[in-house]
Amino acid sequence: MKATVVVNRKFTVGEIDKRIYSSFVEHMGRVVYTGIYEPGHETADADGFRQDVLEKVKEMGVTGIRYPGGNYVSCYDWRDSVGPVERRPRRLEIAWRAIETNEFGINEFMRWAKKADIEPIFAVNLGTKGIENAVSVVEYCNIDKGTLYSDMRREHGVEKPHGIRTWCLGNEMDGDWQIGHKTAEEYGRLAQETAKAMKQVDPSIKLVSCGSSKSDMPTYPDWEAVTLNYTYDYVDYVSLHQYYGNQDKGTKYFLAQSTDMERYIKTVTGVCDFIKAKKRSDKELYISFDEWGVWSVPDVEVASQVDESPWQVAPHLSEQIYSMEDTLLFASMMMNFLKYADRIKIACQSLLTNISAAIMTEEKGGVWVQPVFYPFSHMAKYGHGTVLQAVTDCNAYDCGDFKQVPYLDHVTVYNREESELVLFAVNRSEEEAIELAYEPEGFEPEAVIEHVTMSHPDKKATNFKNHAEVAPVLHEGTHAEGRQVCAKLPPLSWNMIRVKVTV
Repeated sequence: MKATVVVNRKFTVGEIDKRIYSSFVEHMGRVVYTGIYEPGHETADADGFRQDVLEKVKEMGVTGIRYPGGNYVSCYDWRDSVGPVERRPRRLEIAWRAIETNEFGINEFMRWAKKADIEPIFAVNLGTKGIENAVSVVEYCNIDKGTLYSDMRREHGVEKPHGIRTWCLGNEMDGDWQIGHKTAEEYGRLAQETAKAMKQVDPSIKLVSCGSSKSDMPTYPDWEAVTLNYTYDYVDYVSLHQYYGNQDKGTKYFLAQSTDMERYIKTVTGVCDFIKAKKRSDKELYISFDEWGVWSVPDVEVASQVDESPWQVAPHLSEQIYSMEDTLLFASMMMNFLKYADRIKIACQSLLTNISAAIMTEEKGGVWVQPVFYPFSHMAKYGHGTVLQAVTDCNAYDCGDFKQVPYLDHVTVYNREESELVLFAVNRSEEEAIELAYEPEGFEPEAVIEHVTMSHPDKKATNFKNHAEVAPVLHEGTHAEGRQVCAKLPPLSWNMIRVKVTV
């Protein structure tokens, strides 16, 4: 199969915000306890943070973390998670029917965030709590001293404010599974008034209004139209969440789902612009895609180990094992944040450890990475600069609700500082390699720095037993030929091609 991709130096999409390489830590299952935090582990530091996990987080290239939830946040009282650990309450955690010890709380998270060199993105409870709870936690975290909650933080041993810049106004409030679920009108009014009050405490903070929890919600996109009518003037982002599964419908359908995600992004962007026009506003509203991932059926060997009885501490929950096939959808979903870099400024892969995660840990044991770790790390390391528009000539297929799905999914980033073009690409075809002619107009290709590819003879292969089973390798034969770069992309493969250029 042949394909041609043309990019031009003068035709750009936008600049990449490094926060699209963020992840998500929720008090769910083993994400926190025996995930990032395990006192007594052989690699744990004095704070109980697993150093082996911290190394993988840095290798992955994570730039930000959304915390503490998730569904968890809708029953969360931040006061439970601060102060002397021995005095913190053990709570019934209703969202996931577990016991929350509160051993790991706000100040522990912020110490971990500093060690991980990530930007915190904090969510407030608009499910069972409201304005006062949100205002008081901003005071605790961001005000220097001289008030009830800022002085409380100092008494807890944290002299300087945390200075958390980005705050989410609740989580998935459109979902009837959410504790404290609200109608669009109810949420819009509450979020508006909460936003106003939070910015009174700290005018420098940026706020995220809850958007739709997934693209097939019955209230989508009316939810955005109604809620933003209230919150538009007070917030800086609207959130989107999305997970895809449906492996039983076949590989073509499975991989085509990233095109639904593109429609989702375009639709919500359109709603934002409608509200902007309706309000005669000059303000641009951006998207925070602060929960996303592939929701894969758990591996049978992992599922068999799960004790599903309620009210455990850090139970094994939804510990999904990703395959090569899952990784290709994951990569296409992630490339969408680059394709729409002009409007998407934050994206949080869900979750960081153990649940739908790139990083897996063994209690009192080792750490290993799933295949999805690699596309994330490649984009986080090399996807910096300007996204270029592209014109593509490639075969496409129809599958169910999806029409004209291109076999080649790709995006190009121009890194001026490094004088290189980086092409990220997925070959969705099971049968055929793609012979690619890549034409970067306005550039002189000097040399191919590297072509990294990842594929496997078995699309269902995982890293569960052999932790190195699915991993990237250097691909030979990709070369510059005149003003073209010629490459061969294997069937069902993830690819990164870096090209040194002059202008």
